[in-house]
Formats: sequence, C-alpha cells, structure tokens
Amino acid sequence: MKIPLSYSFRNLWTRKLTTIMTIVGLALVVFVFSAILMLANGLEKTFVGTGSDQNAIVLRQSAESEALSSVSLEEANILSTMPEVALGADGKPLITKEIVTMINLPKRGASENDLSNVIVRGVSAAGLVLRPQMKIVEGRMFNFGASEIIVSKGIQQSYTGVDIGSMVKFGGRSWKVVGLFDAGKTAFASEMWADNDQVRQAFNRQGFAVVIFRLKDKEAFASIKSKIAADPRLNELKVLHEQEFYAAESETLATFIRILGLMVTIIFSFGAMIGAMITMYAAVANRTVEIGTLRALGFRRRSVMFAFLIESLFLALIGGVGGLLIASLMQFVTVSTTNFTTFSEIAFSFEMSPRIIITTLIFSLVMGFVGGFLPSFRAAKLNIISALRSA
Repeated sequence: MKIPLSYSFRNLWTRKLTTIMTIVGLALVVFVFSAILMLANGLEKTFVGTGSDQNAIVLRQSAESEALSSVSLEEANILSTMPEVALGADGKPLITKEIVTMINLPKRGASENDLSNVIVRGVSAAGLVLRPQMKIVEGRMFNFGASEIIVSKGIQQSYTGVDIGSMVKFGGRSWKVVGLFDAGKTAFASEMWADNDQVRQAFNRQGFAVVIFRLKDKEAFASIKSKIAADPRLNELKVLHEQEFYAAESETLATFIRILGLMVTIIFSFGAMIGAMITMYAAVANRTVEIGTLRALGFRRRSVMFAFLIESLFLALIGGVGGLLIASLMQFVTVSTTNFTTFSEIAFSFEMSPRIIITTLIFSLVMGFVGGFLPSFRAAKLNIISALRSA
C-alpha cells in the first residue's frame, strides 16, 4: 500500500515553528542562488542586446575590446567600398567608423578622488542609424562639428558634472552636455557620445577604433570575412557579428559572477540542508508510534521512507518558490560594476528567465532530497514492535 501525498503535506504543519524556520532558511539560500543567476543573465542580456544580428563589427585581430582596437584610415576606407555593406535611404553605405576611449568621472555621493572609467564613443550620422535603440529623452542631439556631447541617463544618474548644460573636460578641450539619451538595456546605456571627428581630433588619433556596418544580406558576412582574410591590406583585422562580439565581452565577468556566487551558495546550502535534516529527524522522533502504526497496518518500509522524503521535498519546494518570489523583485534593481574586458563602468539589471526558474527549483529539490534522505531512511528502518512500545 502507498501512503497518500496529503498525509505528508498535512504533517508539515504539525511542527509549525521548525517548519517555518526551515522554509525561511531554504528560501534565503534559493534567493541568493537565483539572484546570482539573474545577475549573470542580466549582464549577458545587456551585452547581447547591444548588438544587432544585422550588423558586423571590424576590429584589430589581437583586440578583445573596442577601446584596445585600431583600424587605420586606409583600412576603414577600403571597408567602406565593399559591396557587402548595405546602403541607406540616401544611397550611402550604412557604415560608421568610431573612436572608443575612456575618461574618468567622479561618482555621485563620493569624493572627488573616487573616479571611475566611463566610455566616450565618437559616432557618425550612420552610427545613429545603426543604433535605433538610442533615443534622446531630454535636451537635443549634439551638432556634428561642435564640441558637444550627449550622455546616457544611467551615467547622468550615477556621476556628477554631466547634467545638461555642464562642461566636461577631456581630450584637451571642454565639451558641453546638450542632451540625455536612453539606450534601453544595452551597454550603450553606460556611455557618452560625441561627434566622431571631433573626438578623433581631440585625442590626436590617426585612425579609428572599430568599423561597424549593416550587412547587405545573410550571405554578406561569409563573403566579407573571406575577403578580409585574403586581402593583405586587411588581414590584421577580424570581422564578427555584432551580437557575437558583445556576447563575448560579457563572458568573463558573467563567469566570475557565477563562480563567486555559486561558492557562496554552496556554503549557505549546507546550512539549509542541515536545517532540513534536523526538522525531519525531529519529525521521525516525534512520530515513532505513528510510524509503527503505519507499518502494523501493512505499509511497507519504502512507503514510509517515501512519505517522509516527500515531506522534505515539500519543504524545499515551498522554500524554493518563496525564494524565487523574493528574487523576482530584484528585477527592479539596477547595479553597476567594472567590466573586466574594458575596465569601464557597466550598468545592468537582474533578469529572471524560465531557465533560471527551472534550475532554481531543481536546486531547491536537491537540497530537500539530501536533507531528508537520512531521516527518511531512519523512519523506514524503525522496528514495528519497538516503535509501538514507545507509546
């Protein structure tokens, strides 16, 4: 005979205090576990969302980031003439040659000496077309040919001296902040933009950092990749899908977050499993007669073991769902950290996903199984006569 599931569920509430304490402990571990996964997922989504599957990016072979790359004027001009580059409505190639550099800015609420790296991107008119996610939300777009700059809302909220009308000094000149922009959940939301030619002149650059262009069609990428590899003038360059490049930029930091977070979670999970084990051992000790009665009624050892194991899994599942609900609130939080690839500040949000929900629930059930197995085994091994005599 099998013990009904309702029996296991009802018995959870016979020891309300220990049950609630165990559920809270499990929920806190699950919260940490899911929050770490959400943090890494949010970072990856921010970078992947930065690129477009219709765009390609060209940079130096040895460069792992835009700021460390260089493309000469000659190389950029050759790329502009390739037929694989799509044309805009005006008949001109949809290609942007950009400078990417970093400046130091003081953070809000910190001392003037507490500076962080912020990316300044020099963009062209075509570059604005290639980034439709960028919207001016306050002020206006900078004028090409002028020392003007627009700042993302995230930078404006995190740093001082970058409000509209402020003057920001870098590259040997002063730049007037004329607008704020929103770039959604992308890496561009942690940047400042200005006229590419003006940035290049300010930093005395002879070339560019990267070249980004819209692909003419799906076959264009393979074609231009083979041309770059075969052309001796371009074979020091590499071409990547824009989404592929930005996804790779997030890999190091996302992996670090996961490893560090999982180490912390594993330590906490031992405490949660011990709590579940104590709760289940107490249940076995308090229900010795009940267990003996079940065995005398004909329920097999494995049925008793299964019933107690189900209780432990119920505890874990309730704790897992509770931890996930608390973690879901973190989606309203935006955090910033240093990107290890560019050493610049990057802001991103916690992001929940179906995969994280499933992974977290499996993790909580594993904790419940490990914490409940030994007590359940002990319950199944109790001698019928000895159990009934303890009444």
